[in-house]
Amino acid sequence: MLKYLFFCLFLFFLKNNFWMVMYAMMILFILIVSIDINIFMFSNLVGWMGIDFVSLLMVSLSVWICFLMMLSSFNILSNNIFGSLFLLNMVFMIFMLLLTFFSMDLFMFYFFFEGSILPVLFLVIGWGYQPERIQAGIYLIFYTLFASLPLLMGIFYLYKLFLSMDFFFFIDCNNMIMYFLMIMAFLVKMPMYFVHLWLPKAHVEGPVSSSMILAGVMLKLGGYGLIRVLKLIMLISSKLSIFWVSISLMGGAWISFMCLHQMDLKLLIAYSSVVHMSLVIGGLMSMNYLGVIGSLILMVGHGLCSSGLFVLINLMYERVGSRSILINKGLINLFPILTLWWFLLLSSNMAAPPSLNLFGEISLLVSIISWSKMNLLILMIISFFSASYSIYVFVASQHGNLLKGLNFIKMINFREILILFLHWVPLNILILKMDYFLI
Repeated sequence: MLKYLFFCLFLFFLKNNFWMVMYAMMILFILIVSIDINIFMFSNLVGWMGIDFVSLLMVSLSVWICFLMMLSSFNILSNNIFGSLFLLNMVFMIFMLLLTFFSMDLFMFYFFFEGSILPVLFLVIGWGYQPERIQAGIYLIFYTLFASLPLLMGIFYLYKLFLSMDFFFFIDCNNMIMYFLMIMAFLVKMPMYFVHLWLPKAHVEGPVSSSMILAGVMLKLGGYGLIRVLKLIMLISSKLSIFWVSISLMGGAWISFMCLHQMDLKLLIAYSSVVHMSLVIGGLMSMNYLGVIGSLILMVGHGLCSSGLFVLINLMYERVGSRSILINKGLINLFPILTLWWFLLLSSNMAAPPSLNLFGEISLLVSIISWSKMNLLILMIISFFSASYSIYVFVASQHGNLLKGLNFIKMINFREILILFLHWVPLNILILKMDYFLI
């Protein structure tokens, strides 16, 4: 286990060499996916660090997305917009994320869980586009901290109760106050409807790299945390989960409607993330096998799909200078090759086969409907409108009259095609290995 962390520390010394960091991150990814783990319990233990099946999935996703973030931020490094600081920030982010997912101690998990938001804040404020990025950063920090400090109090109470903060020694504490203390921080991080306003702001104001890490990994921290702490609050959760499932699904349906009248492409994809995460919350709160498995699959699928869509939007923004649907029209005439990628990623976003999203959403639908048949109608609305706004984005951006003045634009290069390819391939090839997810 320590070799991966030492490897991350080694990356700090390469912070001025972009390609060396890229190669080192690919080696780190290969090292991580080749770990031999016991899927039923934590293995490869070193002190308070260990890895199990869920951790391995999340760590692999984190390193993969961070690698693609660096590949997509090539302009920052080639134009030297504080390039060495950017690389240092990236390495710090990978380090914090690895430690978060390797933690078996709840307090250490909390510490790195909170610490991992700092690099994202630096990305939004340091490399964002508009002056409103300061406000977006404040939203990001205060929403997170508002729910996280009660979690810290809950962790201290747990230590008093169990004399340990190790995940191994937890049993159900059946305490109503503890239930709310433990769960709120993760619901804000997901984010759940009503506490989601920080997410669209952070996406719209931040650069492409911050959008990729937010959609790809940061939202998954909430789901990962819920999977870990539900062991503590099973009895209370079985009585109160109707509350969270109702809010999530109603909020998901409402935001699906909202997506259909967004003009900013980035804002639309940011809101679609909230819709996907509402299904994940519904699946986890139904507390059955298919719910947890479906949530895991959808978190990985959404991380790759949403991140790829943000890359596509950024490619348009770098060339056209706007993310508005009114201006980005008729793009099939300018970039026919990108039309294919828009189609592939948007079809994955609406859970068309053979993407991971399809299997994840089917599992979640079965899980939520088996929990209560009353949810059938609202799930139909969410599924229908998810397909609607994906088709709307494709038709509105690729067809129509090309805006005059968009004829002389630099073409798409191989690096950009490679980024999209590396998002789409794992998203659609992993469905051939579904037995890997079915613990």
